[in-house]
Amino acid sequence: MEPTLADSPIQLAVLISGAGTTLANLIDRIANRTLRAEIKLVIASRRGIGGIERARSAGLACEIIERSEFATVAQFSAAVFGRCAAARVDLICMAGWLSLLEIPQGLEGKIMNIHPSLLPSFGGLGMYGPRVYQAVLDHGCKVSGCTVHFVDQSYDHGPIILQRTCPVLDDDTAETLARRVFEEEKIAYAQAIEMFQRGRLRIQGGRVFVHDMRT
Repeated sequence: MEPTLADSPIQLAVLISGAGTTLANLIDRIANRTLRAEIKLVIASRRGIGGIERARSAGLACEIIERSEFATVAQFSAAVFGRCAAARVDLICMAGWLSLLEIPQGLEGKIMNIHPSLLPSFGGLGMYGPRVYQAVLDHGCKVSGCTVHFVDQSYDHGPIILQRTCPVLDDDTAETLARRVFEEEKIAYAQAIEMFQRGRLRIQGGRVFVHDMRT
């Protein structure tokens, strides 16, 4: 049986830099009521990406804030988080977002990212898309998966909220492994958002502890 979700929908901002497949998953889960949330704002870091059309087709507010328009990471970050603040969101979800951001005080523990590997392996600058899956295959890993974590000042770093795994098969390609990992991503992100929504996550000493609501 599905757990009972919190009464009030959590208000989300979703940050995208590509095709928007993770955004589409969140839209679908909200529509089928397996995630009690509302996407108040989508921010794209580049023009001409597929995720913009996905957002607008779903009737979502979507703004483009390009990194190239700002001289510094700090200025770019201020623009992004300023729009999130104006939208009065509860949680910021990176969904294939590729630009480094400076996390201001007050937003620690309020920004999530999902990465298509079991961090800390196969993460960091330049590790995105097919490069991640190919690296997993090149290293001969037998298990892969995804990681949802809170965002800090470094790429693919910050306290891990949850991970889900899947097998790596002998005949896998980067494409077939990506499809299998994404099936786990679809479950993991919704689970992490729900745990945040219910107040179950506590960060202590660089680790995330999940409070059991039954106790």
